[in-house]
Amino acid sequence: MAAYLIVDVDDLLAHFRNRGISVDLQELAVGLRGGAALAAGLMSADRLRAVAAANWKTHRQKGGRAGAAKDPQYVFKAAGYDTFDIPRRESLADALIMHYFSFDPEPVDELILATTNPDLVPLVRRVKTTRSARIRMWGSDDVLEGTEFADDVIFQPLETLLGIQQTKNVAVYIDFENIAISLNEQGYVVNLDSLIESFSRQAKVHGQVVKMAAYAPWGQRGSLPPLTDTSGREVADDAPSRLAMANIDPVFNLPGKNSADMRIAKDIITDSGHSDAADVYIVASGDRDFNEVINTLRTRNKTVILWAVHGSTSRQLENNSNIFIEYVEDFTDLQTHQSLSLASMATNDDGSPAGFTPSQWSSVVVQFDRCSQQLDSDVLTRQQLIDQLVDVSAVVSKARGEDLVAQAISLGIVRTLGGPNRLVLDLGHPIVEKTLLIRDRIVLRVMNTLNVRGWEYVNYGFLLKGLAMDRELERPGLNYSDQWRSDWIDCLVRERVLQRELVPHRHNPEDLVPVIKLNPDYELPEQKPSPVPNQAEQSDHSWAGVTLAELEQMEADTADMVRRVVVSVEQFTSFRGFTWCPLGSLHKRLRQYDNGMSFQRAVEFLLENGSAEVKEYPNPQSDFFTKGISLVLDSEICRLIVGERDAFIRLLLSLYERNMLISEMSVRAAEPGARWSLPLWFSIMETENVLNPIPGRSGQYSLFRTHHTVTLVADSQRLTGR
Repeated sequence: MAAYLIVDVDDLLAHFRNRGISVDLQELAVGLRGGAALAAGLMSADRLRAVAAANWKTHRQKGGRAGAAKDPQYVFKAAGYDTFDIPRRESLADALIMHYFSFDPEPVDELILATTNPDLVPLVRRVKTTRSARIRMWGSDDVLEGTEFADDVIFQPLETLLGIQQTKNVAVYIDFENIAISLNEQGYVVNLDSLIESFSRQAKVHGQVVKMAAYAPWGQRGSLPPLTDTSGREVADDAPSRLAMANIDPVFNLPGKNSADMRIAKDIITDSGHSDAADVYIVASGDRDFNEVINTLRTRNKTVILWAVHGSTSRQLENNSNIFIEYVEDFTDLQTHQSLSLASMATNDDGSPAGFTPSQWSSVVVQFDRCSQQLDSDVLTRQQLIDQLVDVSAVVSKARGEDLVAQAISLGIVRTLGGPNRLVLDLGHPIVEKTLLIRDRIVLRVMNTLNVRGWEYVNYGFLLKGLAMDRELERPGLNYSDQWRSDWIDCLVRERVLQRELVPHRHNPEDLVPVIKLNPDYELPEQKPSPVPNQAEQSDHSWAGVTLAELEQMEADTADMVRRVVVSVEQFTSFRGFTWCPLGSLHKRLRQYDNGMSFQRAVEFLLENGSAEVKEYPNPQSDFFTKGISLVLDSEICRLIVGERDAFIRLLLSLYERNMLISEMSVRAAEPGARWSLPLWFSIMETENVLNPIPGRSGQYSLFRTHHTVTLVADSQRLTGR
């Protein structure tokens, strides 16, 4: 009777290591061979042909100077195995067939494959067996399930057969402040994504993770080195939520090593004293204050592992024979500051530009620029910049400020000039350019609103809406959501460029609403260009007496918006029987045509020429008043615009009645001498649902004949004969 046991040693050892299962090699080798002989019904294990296949060279390298007792090849050979060397795993099955089964004249009665990997499956198909032969697969998962061999192969769980304890419970305590600062001091970028992934992966190597906690002064600005994600963006504010999503509990402690040390030591002593305490305790820190805690864990028969950083670990810990040390750099893919890609050039998975969000680099840029304004110099000393960062609480100490400035220099945000202590801001750097653009746009928006309207402050929501329409911010990675705009407003508040206050709502004093002001001691640099056309920035300009034709010559966009406003408000009030239209709803409807100021200026033009009125109206759907706009239809401007609209609709009706397709070409053919701004009026008609694009026919429209306004114009035409 021919019986074979094939043990995939490389796979089994990797499997046990990844599952956190501690296995004695000799017990494994003897147990597999004895169990296989028993399963095959052999009187003696000597009648079993046992083959242990592996790339033995790699195991000898891993064993190092541990001696033959730790050499897996020696252990399996001593247990009665034929140790087969297979340097190239992709040829594993072929090599076994060639060296063992091709020259064996006797068909196999029992074939047992000890593996958790499908690489040995070809043996099931190619080994010559007797009709009554049995084939067994010993592993954790049945890799033959769903294949043609599923019914012919007997699957048995390996751990159950060997009586191996499935896993050990692991508790992890991360002194994140210590690890982050240590990595930063060693010249590494503190990549939060990489650390989270590597911490979770490495913890699972030692068993089943029952607790992971990361201790740091979360939310304390400047207390940690800059934390980035994989694409290079600064994510310090998101760190707690990112940790929580990875099942790592973010535990807050005050800045300073003593605070974290005491909290971690207390938690470890408490947790390890319970009856269901973990078997393995991992402490991520290089601080010698944990030496006593580690010794306490050893007295409680706990396995202790230290995660540390090369060059930043206490010698007392490194010399402690009761612990195993694993270095963070060895199991984490980290970058140095010099190799970090620019945050502003980060991209999403689909290749699109990633969002350019506030970071600690924002503090460096804004405060450098502000300090240079105050000193009237483009060059700052390193100490002047650090003092400025400390003064606005961008960092908690001069040491953290030195780290931040050093990293800014490495990224090229700040350049040295004639020596390490003289610094200039690189205005051509993408991070600098975008940060200053965003700051200037937000500040100018606040200044313009306060100056034009004479307000003491700007409503937070009003500012968000204004920024949403800012065409200068329409760049990749900018101005893509209210959350993005809110983050940058909050950033400028932290940088003491803006001030945020809570004031009573004008209609409900018990309700406090956030408002924004300019910081009294902040001034925008004079050399910064105004982002909106000059006329739109002149708060002293009066529209009174200016005709619509004159407005077209002065500001064509504003004149177009005036027509849109009048047509939209007239249609709304006429159809619903209202006297006014909510200003916010009107703005939302026309926002896509607003270049940033044209809607506001169109309304101001109508107000100053007595063609509209804006005030608070009682809202039947709310207990509070709503700001709305009503038209003075008898005014010259409103009569002119409504007349133009009616004339255009009559032209559309004439095409409709002649069964002609409606397009700009057909309108020109119908009235060749007319001076219509056809793109504008077609756009207005489409916005007001008078015209609907014909699917698949670009530039062609159908007339909504029963539309309220179209019906009114048609009835008026029939009565007057025009």
